[in-house]
Amino acid sequence: MAGFILGSRSGETGHPVNDFSSYTVSIHYDRRLYRQDIAGSIAHARMLARQGIIPAEDAETIVSGLKSVEREIEAGEFPWDPSLEDLHMNIERRLTEMVGSIGGRLHTGRSRNDQIALDMRLYTREIIRETISEIRGLQRVLLDLAEKHQDLLMPGYTHLQRAQPVLFAHHMLAYFEMFQRDAGRFRDCYRRTDVLPLGSGALAGVPYPTDREFVARELGFTSISPNSMDAVSDRDFLLEYEAAASVCMMHLSRFSEEIVIWSSREFDFIRLSDEFTTGSSIMPQKRNPDFAELARGKTGRVYGHLMALLTLMKGLPLTYNRDLQEDKEGFFDSVDTLLTTLKVFQGMLSEVNVNREHVARLAGESYMLATDLADYLVGKGVPFREAHGVMRRLCAHCEQEGKELQDLSVDEYRQFSEQFDEGVYEITALASVTARDNPGGTAPNRVADGLRQARETLEAATDDF
Repeated sequence: MAGFILGSRSGETGHPVNDFSSYTVSIHYDRRLYRQDIAGSIAHARMLARQGIIPAEDAETIVSGLKSVEREIEAGEFPWDPSLEDLHMNIERRLTEMVGSIGGRLHTGRSRNDQIALDMRLYTREIIRETISEIRGLQRVLLDLAEKHQDLLMPGYTHLQRAQPVLFAHHMLAYFEMFQRDAGRFRDCYRRTDVLPLGSGALAGVPYPTDREFVARELGFTSISPNSMDAVSDRDFLLEYEAAASVCMMHLSRFSEEIVIWSSREFDFIRLSDEFTTGSSIMPQKRNPDFAELARGKTGRVYGHLMALLTLMKGLPLTYNRDLQEDKEGFFDSVDTLLTTLKVFQGMLSEVNVNREHVARLAGESYMLATDLADYLVGKGVPFREAHGVMRRLCAHCEQEGKELQDLSVDEYRQFSEQFDEGVYEITALASVTARDNPGGTAPNRVADGLRQARETLEAATDDF
């Protein structure tokens, strides 16, 4: 915070070093709301004129001046003044410089309390739409990757131990479902964000014959807030975005963890493009998955902003308190972090190379078919728990002998159960996945259906709100 120096001692020049003037300043971060602030002010000015609260010609002058202010900001020519503390006062001061005292009529019938609540809702609506759009983009990349490797078998894991073979496309569709739920959470958040607070005044409403429904229509809101005290102090919509962002980042972090593991030489499942890896400062052979690692690390950052906002809100009495100024920086950072991470994943997965031969080979190794062999015995009339015990002893035998299940002869199998016969060799990784032919399973026909349904879901997702 530039210019803010703690302490009460004098500096070397003998002048006091205390400068608290910047402690309340928010212009360095709330200026990103300028478009929303100006749009809200234009709608408000038009309403004031429509209701006869201010002259129509004054409203036209104000609207023209506000548009000029917006052009100045976008051109980088706006004279920001930190002494005015925030975005709202900077814009109002500049408007008054441009149009004279008429600019002072703009703030009739509103407070900075309902004004900033409006700005944040307008901004959050836009960001939700952009967030869902980026999620859809990532889902498309996931489907492209899954369809490209639709027939590829891979090891499925529990406890990071090879468990059962699955289709690579099935694994990708699992993340598609996670991001589909994320999109749903943001849509839910949008519905509760889409409420007009302007007209609530400082806390009690305003003593003017305003037309809140007109302002809502002008700004595209579907409803207006029913309680002025709640409207100026409510930040639930920001909490909901932060919560949805945290869950989405958690999903991205889980994916990051797999990317980090899969790209290691120990796994060697995938190779990331050079654009999404970095080298080591001293080890020239290294190709570090830094983008995935940073996404994993930035997840905690978003969690922190959620907890900060929850903590901020938990002690506030009604209605507006200056503490609420602290709702923005963390929220903006969460927005930037999530949107950037979604874009990074789109690029990273678009260029990933899958080591198909190696992945497919591992799908049938390391006792991956033990459960299928137990099911084979069940088909012979052996109770499952007994079959499970047979395979547990059989796998222990293989470990002791240094063999894979596929290396055993029928006679060796029969040492553990007389129910084994030549049919045991028909159990392969492909047979294993094909047998999982139930809704949600990894059978090729089920995965093909899943891919088709996922593609249809994206095509039908207009997200037009």
